Amino acid sequence: MARKQHIAIFTTASLPWMTGTAVNPLFRAAYLAKAGDWEVTLVVPWLSKGDQVLVYPNKMKFSVPGEQEGYVRRWLEERIGLLPKFDIKFYPGKFSKEKRSILPVGDITQTVSDDKADIAVLEEPEHLTWYHHGRRWKSKFRKVIGVVHTNYLEYVKREKNGYIHAFLLKHINSWVTDIYCHKVIRLSAATQEVPRSVVCNVHGVNPKFIEIGKLKHQQISQREQAFFKGAYYIGKMVWSKGYTELLQLLQKHQKELSGLKMELYGSGEDADEVKASAEKLTLDVRVYPGRDHGDSIFHDYKVFINPSTTDVVCTTTAEALAMGKIVICANHPSNEFFKRFPNCHMYNTEKEFVRLTLKALAEEPIPLSDELRHELSWEAATERFVRVADIGPIMSIKQHSPSSQYFMHISPDELKKNMEEASAFFHNAISGFETARCVFGAIPNTLQPDEQQRKELGWRLQE
Repeated sequence: MARKQHIAIFTTASLPWMTGTAVNPLFRAAYLAKAGDWEVTLVVPWLSKGDQVLVYPNKMKFSVPGEQEGYVRRWLEERIGLLPKFDIKFYPGKFSKEKRSILPVGDITQTVSDDKADIAVLEEPEHLTWYHHGRRWKSKFRKVIGVVHTNYLEYVKREKNGYIHAFLLKHINSWVTDIYCHKVIRLSAATQEVPRSVVCNVHGVNPKFIEIGKLKHQQISQREQAFFKGAYYIGKMVWSKGYTELLQLLQKHQKELSGLKMELYGSGEDADEVKASAEKLTLDVRVYPGRDHGDSIFHDYKVFINPSTTDVVCTTTAEALAMGKIVICANHPSNEFFKRFPNCHMYNTEKEFVRLTLKALAEEPIPLSDELRHELSWEAATERFVRVADIGPIMSIKQHSPSSQYFMHISPDELKKNMEEASAFFHNAISGFETARCVFGAIPNTLQPDEQQRKELGWRLQE
């Protein structure tokens, strides 16, 4: 009887930071473990307290990883009930203020022992490998699957000299995913194309959103009023998360949209500027601090307006559809997955945006079918992931030395493999130089974790 394969899911964030790369890999780990066909470990970054205060909400702090693990498991249990069995491990990380993200410190492949190095899932493979220095992922693990979450090129283009930086980043992303991943899953075609990649949305929604949608469906079928409020948007309050597009649309079409009442919910670096811009409008647009999208305050809104084009697949759009709401969004590759949903109305022009918004406010949502409701679930997302990742049984592959008659012959596959190994060797070499790392944007002194992080993680201190 073959042993169960081990899946190690490495990601770039952890709760209580409510970001996509903290939430979605956590659900993926839980639902893969729930399926029962694999042993699963979720590997998340550990931040020292100085960085925790910069990242985690409400000044939340953890003294040791076990404390944070307890928080993560409680959060998950509140949402899916009885927890499936899976491990949580931590790797050392540091927060980059410039990139507004967490970067790994040291060789994080060491977090998983060699006897469990079957399958690695790299959530944000570019991010996890830009500055990787240590054992090659493909050498450590039998199979490495990348899941691309973020449209980095779109964000970079909005910065100073953005198109030049985006050109360079595009080639770096393609390079590192090629040398470190056997296969890459792109959540939508909004992301850049990289070698050996396939487009498939392998994310689902928190099951409580589906339960809210079922309740709304029941209210509508009993001819009760299910939605009492108008339009809203929720998202991290930074301009690049759709607020630029939304406020421009509202400002340009105040006359046509007169009477529109809309609430914006979010917290972030640009919150004060967003609020100031909203206050200049003649429309009734109110701005509130961020909340969990599952909060009861959102249940009675009928229309979710999301003009963002920087997302890869917008989690809040999926959640709004699961809750039975009408969604107004741009006809953009990031929204392709939602086209099959009758409550998702997509616009191509500003004129169309106005027409669809007014129409949505005047009509009732169409109740979701069981089939479409299932498509939004983590059960369906896990089925899609297993299929496109092609996670099969462990195969015993014996390496044979070439016979003497073929000694001088090198097949195209062997040549490609040799070139890839040379490329990986080169990346490993330059990522080992502090100056080169810093030139390309790494946080200084992140080749190895410092003594403080080793102590917090319970690792042996360096002599």
